[in-house]
Amino acid sequence: MSAEHRAFPRNLAAAGALLLSAATAAAVLLPAAAHAAEPEPIATHAGATTDQERSRIDAYWTPARMKLAGAVVPEITPVPEDDNTPDDPLPLPPNTPDPGATWTHGGAVNESVGRLFFTFSDGYDGSCTATVVESANRSTVVTAAHCLRGVGPSAADGTWRHNVYFVPGYRNGTKPLGGFSIRSMATSARWDADPATTTSSDVAVAGHDTGVLVANPSAEGRRIADVTGAQRIAFTRPVEGEFIHTFGYPKDRLNNPAAKYAGSRMIHCAGPARPGPKAPLLWGESCDMSHGASGGPHLTRFDTRTGVGTVVGVTTTSEDLAGGQTNTLYATRFGDSARHLYTWAQTRQA
Repeated sequence: MSAEHRAFPRNLAAAGALLLSAATAAAVLLPAAAHAAEPEPIATHAGATTDQERSRIDAYWTPARMKLAGAVVPEITPVPEDDNTPDDPLPLPPNTPDPGATWTHGGAVNESVGRLFFTFSDGYDGSCTATVVESANRSTVVTAAHCLRGVGPSAADGTWRHNVYFVPGYRNGTKPLGGFSIRSMATSARWDADPATTTSSDVAVAGHDTGVLVANPSAEGRRIADVTGAQRIAFTRPVEGEFIHTFGYPKDRLNNPAAKYAGSRMIHCAGPARPGPKAPLLWGESCDMSHGASGGPHLTRFDTRTGVGTVVGVTTTSEDLAGGQTNTLYATRFGDSARHLYTWAQTRQA
């Protein structure tokens, strides 16, 4: 979304937001969008491929820098206070609707989901949310494509984010399980469109907002899934009314003191899924998350006792673009396009 909405990339206003522009309409929906019969081309980008680069990126993401990632004017933005909401050892009752609250119930999701940090081409930092998923290389992470790049030539370095760094279990400026630089990343090649005629909104609302990452091993040489565990992943058609749990790191309070979340802790929402009236390829649930939640997992069959579920989509935008009730968080659901990206990612060497 543009700056007046609850979702936007940094070069429109603040970093790592929910995406998109409300000017996008159903007319841009591409016929092959959600569950294409043929694999479409993908666009790839190399990240940190040397020890020197990995060490530089790890040192770059200090506690203060992580806490302020997404601030429009970080030079004068106060570092947010920690969220010290007490943990609750009791599991959330199954199928309990949740419009948005700090996740306090622990489980595997506390380790496999985390905050994804990056730097825009203008030098400002941003953040999204990402998830470690089961994969052959035990190094595959899923997020939103708009967290990784903008529209434009894939070969142009300015198209992609820099200093990309994943902190699983991020909490109050700490790296409980360490931080992971990214070796390579990919999106649909639809993002290679001419920015003079195509917006990020056009591509994302058409069902192409899945992004995949291949994480470098930890400093001790362990693959990320061996450190964090992993969520299941599936590529299935959405069903209206299906109960979905979603997680993310919204951070609106960095730029709006009256906002609810500052990115300090992981937030949870849950409820029945429904398609977006203005963007029927996007499916959402009642949720008050916004900027910073992009890329967060939407899970089916989520067990609140173990914190394990099946990722079936990633957060793309809110009702500003997709329509529907106020405080609805919409996902790009995984279909054949996402499956193609996932296949590419899990066959890469970490």
